[in-house]
Amino acid sequence: MYRPNTLWSWSFLALAFIQSCIVLACEGYVFARYQENLIPNHIDALSNLKEANRQNQEFLYQIDFTQAQPRTIPTYLTLFIFAHVFLVVLCYDALRLKNTIQVIGICIFNLAMLVYAAIQMDQIRDANDALKKPLVEGQDLQKKEIWSDIKPFLITIPCVIALSSMIMFFVAWKLYDEFAWKIYKHISADLRMKKRYLTFQIFIALLKFDFFFFVGFTIQFIVIVAATSGYSEHEVDGRDYEFYVTIAALPVTILFLVLAAWCTRREKLYPMYAAVTLFFAALAYFIFKLVRMFQKDYEQSFKPARRSLTTFAVITILLIVLTIGNAVACMMNFNKGLKPHITKRKVNDDDDKNSISLEMTHPHSAQPVPSRMTID
Repeated sequence: MYRPNTLWSWSFLALAFIQSCIVLACEGYVFARYQENLIPNHIDALSNLKEANRQNQEFLYQIDFTQAQPRTIPTYLTLFIFAHVFLVVLCYDALRLKNTIQVIGICIFNLAMLVYAAIQMDQIRDANDALKKPLVEGQDLQKKEIWSDIKPFLITIPCVIALSSMIMFFVAWKLYDEFAWKIYKHISADLRMKKRYLTFQIFIALLKFDFFFFVGFTIQFIVIVAATSGYSEHEVDGRDYEFYVTIAALPVTILFLVLAAWCTRREKLYPMYAAVTLFFAALAYFIFKLVRMFQKDYEQSFKPARRSLTTFAVITILLIVLTIGNAVACMMNFNKGLKPHITKRKVNDDDDKNSISLEMTHPHSAQPVPSRMTID
């Protein structure tokens, strides 16, 4: 099992862990205060109110929006837990693999979480404002006003992430120098082979970030939009099919990303053609979702989480475009001598004789590597 063995590798992992602990403590406090302040019986009564006002479309939209609010903070908390666990695991993985590209990607990912933390504050304020206004006289949805209590913690979260990001970029710069020599020894001085290896590293890192943003968007859509707004029960245009397809797509997406990584490592050309085709389908899906969020007939359904969903959709679209381009570049590098280097089982670490596994290596995939580089 890999253990960080230098000052900068320990610093990088510790920084991610400390940030995660502070942010999740703040999120936990906000969640606890929010949940204990709700009046569940009055929120449940909104369903009966909805049944009694089926003909009043405007009032139904207000009920749907209000019903979505109690799910907003738990969903954001879940995403932040997922994001920070993902961050720590990704940091360990990048250090284990000596993957400079992944280290840089983690720094950018942390900035994306900073943006999301700022958006979260606005959406939680909107949720709080919506719950302050009872739809029925005398049926308050909250016990008291708590915005002044939770606001300092919501401000603390982006501040902590911003400070951590600045330090993280500095440590990443130090790690870049630290990893450069180890990668040089692993790939040798062949510049063309180093470029192929770099392309492979970028593709694997992109797949990992694709995973997070795919899952993050889907969770928000299912929990906040579909399950609370009546989106999954629309009687006119069959939106329920879209709801269930989205749920089914979650495990399929995870499997697809794993298979794409495996096909690239094993240089399977025809399966990679299929993978690129599926990436184009995913790109079309997220563009479709992004457009739908702002269509008049659907904007009320997406309103409770539109800002965060828009952020996730835009980032995911950019990632998919980069992934497609990099997948094509990887395919062009097939059968040019890179495969033995990315399936090599271990590479020595100068500092403590430990070893690191290279990208997603299978224990039986070790192959002998020529002692001298073959020039194409």
